[in-house]
Amino acid sequence: MPVDLPDRIACQPTVAGLSEADLLSQIFPRLRMGESHTAATLLGPGDDAAIVAAPDGRTVISIDTQVQDQDFRLLWPNGYRTTGFDVGWKAAAQNLSDINAMGARATAMVVSLTLPVDTPVSWVEELADGLAAGISTLGANACSVAGGDLGRGREISVTVAVTGTLDGGRPVLRSGAQPGDVLALAGTVGHAAAGLALLESSVAVESLSPAERVFLDLQSRPRPPLAAGPAARAAGATAMLDVSDGLLRDGKRLAAASNVTVHLDPAALQHLAGLLGPAAALLAADAAKWVLGGGEDHGLLATFPAGVRLPPGFTAIGSVQALGTDEGPGVLIAGRAADTGGWDHFAH
Repeated sequence: MPVDLPDRIACQPTVAGLSEADLLSQIFPRLRMGESHTAATLLGPGDDAAIVAAPDGRTVISIDTQVQDQDFRLLWPNGYRTTGFDVGWKAAAQNLSDINAMGARATAMVVSLTLPVDTPVSWVEELADGLAAGISTLGANACSVAGGDLGRGREISVTVAVTGTLDGGRPVLRSGAQPGDVLALAGTVGHAAAGLALLESSVAVESLSPAERVFLDLQSRPRPPLAAGPAARAAGATAMLDVSDGLLRDGKRLAAASNVTVHLDPAALQHLAGLLGPAAALLAADAAKWVLGGGEDHGLLATFPAGVRLPPGFTAIGSVQALGTDEGPGVLIAGRAADTGGWDHFAH
């Protein structure tokens, strides 16, 4: 499958003209391998495997993949062209968020990159820049890229695995929510879904106002609140997960793991929907659907014991209650069961 890139870079050198060693020599300096190694990365690229320290005695690990035309398009209907920087940033962000959701800090990252031979070298360089910028800008200061793999394929595929540390503390699981807990959100929800709707629309990207463009940017380059995970753990969070597939779907996952009912506050949901006003007005869309069903913001949904002062960045959006006599775990809004909604990789 040819890579659909703009004419201005289509004539540039492609990876077809480089050996694996040549391409790696273009990538490594952009990841600042020599200066960004942290205490956790004891041995980086150059050998058959990297060596990463685990002073805690445990390693938190997560992996995720982005595939061209499944997770991103190089050219969107509204005319936006996904850059290598976008894909690199998002690859870093979505994996760092999973570590964050355990209450941990990321320590090292490995990257597997599959490329068609007609991919411009400049696009790959931008991807490396995006990875490095995502790590540093989002605040994963203890993390560095320890190594990876290059391969040839029919479409672009980027797989990132991240390790992390709990610094001697306990992990925050999905299964610890208790009746009476406060349900709280850190980060945004629905913004990336609004951005996706703009990308899929016929509204030209050049015509978007700054207030509208911000949603597109958060879809392309999510901003998970990485300080919030460890802060929630320190504050006594009983359960937590990354909101990557929608507030309802992920809320139901938390409810099922903890065997409780999650109640969402209608007033809080209305406030969250109001934040999406510029995009909703432009597309004549129902912002509430983005709030409830939209993923990829990579915020955190967490529960805290009643009376606990919520850490900075968290806002109460509901509560946790015990199951009724004849009900299973789920999500309720104003006492009524909510549709699951959200993203399912195998249903789209």
